[in-house]
Amino acid sequence: MKLFVTNRFYYSATALTIGFAASYFFPVLLIPVKLTFFAFMALLAADLLLLFITGGEVSCERELPERFSNGDDNAVVLRITNRYSFGLDVEVLDELPPQFQMRNLAIVLTVARGETRLASYSVRPTTRGEYNFGHANLLVITKIALVNKRFKAAQEQTVKVYPSFLHLRKYELIAFSQQQSIEGQRKLRKIGHSMEFDHIKEYTPGDDPRHLNWQASARRGHLMINHYIDEKSQPIYNVIDKSRPMKMPFEGMTLLDYAINASLAISDIALKKGDRAGLVTFQHKPDTIVPAQKGTKQMYVLMESLYHEKTAFTEHNFGMLYAQITAKITSRSLLLLYTNFESLYSLERQLKYLKLLNRKHLVLVIIFRNTELDGLITKGAGDLREVYHQAIAQNMLNEKFAILQLLRQHGILNLYTTPQSLTADVVNKYLELKSRRAI
Repeated sequence: MKLFVTNRFYYSATALTIGFAASYFFPVLLIPVKLTFFAFMALLAADLLLLFITGGEVSCERELPERFSNGDDNAVVLRITNRYSFGLDVEVLDELPPQFQMRNLAIVLTVARGETRLASYSVRPTTRGEYNFGHANLLVITKIALVNKRFKAAQEQTVKVYPSFLHLRKYELIAFSQQQSIEGQRKLRKIGHSMEFDHIKEYTPGDDPRHLNWQASARRGHLMINHYIDEKSQPIYNVIDKSRPMKMPFEGMTLLDYAINASLAISDIALKKGDRAGLVTFQHKPDTIVPAQKGTKQMYVLMESLYHEKTAFTEHNFGMLYAQITAKITSRSLLLLYTNFESLYSLERQLKYLKLLNRKHLVLVIIFRNTELDGLITKGAGDLREVYHQAIAQNMLNEKFAILQLLRQHGILNLYTTPQSLTADVVNKYLELKSRRAI
């Protein structure tokens, strides 16, 4: 059905009904009420004539990006064109994918005769996969505003949600900048020097005198110095745990999705710094493995692999992970292991495999901080039940600290971070390890 009546129609009809009822007791009101009724019917007929007889049309085209970025705000643009010979008020009701659970998105705007207006809104997906947009329903209203006409426009469209790629440029600038001043980043002081020789150049004030090349200086008759660059072509693997603990949600996104977004960002930076980026995923058995490679094409390979990753309600098996990495990765690599241990016992069961991995590679275990526990601990307790909850939360937090301490005791690097700041902290840790020549 294309015809709908507005609130103004109901208000007017209600007022006329009350008027006719009042004229029964006050006959003097009958003639003014009748005149008002005829005026109302004339306006209604004019409104119907303008909308349905004049033959005008309002169209809408939806402009979607080629793909959405998971966990980020993505813009959707609607291009609305009025082909009536007069201006209209248009209310746009877009049929959003069911994943967003949004039923009240309405955009109201005025479109002049023959004009094309742009309307936009943003959506934030929290899961990867395909999102199906339906039609855009346009309710057009004249200045009389007694009825409106519905147009069904904008064809059904499907867009894929990929791991977060909108912020890749942001983290790339951070990684290649000398000033780590963006909010959420800590300033990184480079220590040590890379030992990969590049070329010999003339000494200039400020160069490190420890790198003076005395033989070249004697031949040239003035000071010459060795120039070194950051060592490149080092294999960097993002090792992602897809087991049950990674299903835990924070702000609508699971820990797995946070890990995938961080993996994409660190892979992009590693490739641009000349390193090789790879991927390993596992749960109760080995899963995806993408060998570390260089080049722009590798980013597309990693993005497609990360797009299809899903968590499962199974326990992680670090023994199978160790066997897979030992068989597939022969050169010493940096393994960024995204996982989550909720108890000291769960870590102790897997510790021997982490120690074996750490002998052959440089392992960085990334453990997530439960921000909801922090909020519960800092919240004031109003009754005995809340005191009990706080005691449990504090005990769980102490368990996390014991896990970190046990890893440090066995010489395993670890990073304890919140899901929201995961990408920033992993980028900083990677830069720190590069500057220390730990890789």
